[in-house]
Amino acid sequence: MAERTTALDRVLRQAGGPEILDVLAERLSGADLTTLLLEVVRRRAGALSPADVLRRYGHDRFAAPGAVAFRDLRRAEDAALSALPPGFEPVVLSPVAPLGACSALATVDQNKVISTVRNGEVAADPTNALALEAAVRRRAAGGTEPVRLAAVQRVVRAQHVKGAARFAHFTLFALVTAGRDTGDHAFERQHAAEHLAILGEAVRTCGAGEPEAWVTLLDERFERVAAALGGTPDPGRESGRGYYSGLCFKVYAGGVEVGDGGFTDWTARLLGNRKERLLISALGLDRLALGP
Repeated sequence: MAERTTALDRVLRQAGGPEILDVLAERLSGADLTTLLLEVVRRRAGALSPADVLRRYGHDRFAAPGAVAFRDLRRAEDAALSALPPGFEPVVLSPVAPLGACSALATVDQNKVISTVRNGEVAADPTNALALEAAVRRRAAGGTEPVRLAAVQRVVRAQHVKGAARFAHFTLFALVTAGRDTGDHAFERQHAAEHLAILGEAVRTCGAGEPEAWVTLLDERFERVAAALGGTPDPGRESGRGYYSGLCFKVYAGGVEVGDGGFTDWTARLLGNRKERLLISALGLDRLALGP
């Protein structure tokens, strides 16, 4: 954070002072800011030669091809989709999402996604886009019938990551179930068990071995939900606190983390209704494609 602030201060001094940030961020309308930024990138692109583009391609981690073989990844995608029960509808998501799709819904810094100049951002998590689609469908249909959606999407994350099987862009198999609170945590018990069953079957079908679920209780009111799921209690988990509510879980295969999920308040906030419930989960298919 300190490095980011220092760099921003330097840029603002070169640009004429800190007040320019206020003009760009607060005083210009969204359309006017887009017009300005489009002209900036048009001029910058116009000054590039083919050699410049090739040079950038050679060291840009976001533009480099994936590290996992295409056929291996495709087999993992097909295997994961084959684990979907009839009630889940696969959705073809756009490669871009509205600006704030991650930071406005969840505890995600906007600098962790790749923002665009057209009030959008490159897809960083399919569960956010699926939550938006589920909210649209819930608003249109109403009632207690849940919306169950799935997607396979290539996503990009802007933060630097290190370690084996960690990539700048990767493919996720994602699930969301949105519905209405029906009392006694019945929604939570039914759909958490369903998500874990689907993720577990996807792991097995990918040939990654027997999956393990590690469950973290975030709210004592969800004790019955956690008890019904079984799995390994994971009370020491720190990641996801504040992101998830009530309960969250991780999925492991061969000792490697391959999946994550839990309950969020996203549709409740999107629809302005505290009775709305949402469960999200995802598997990293690149890791599964690499095999045990």
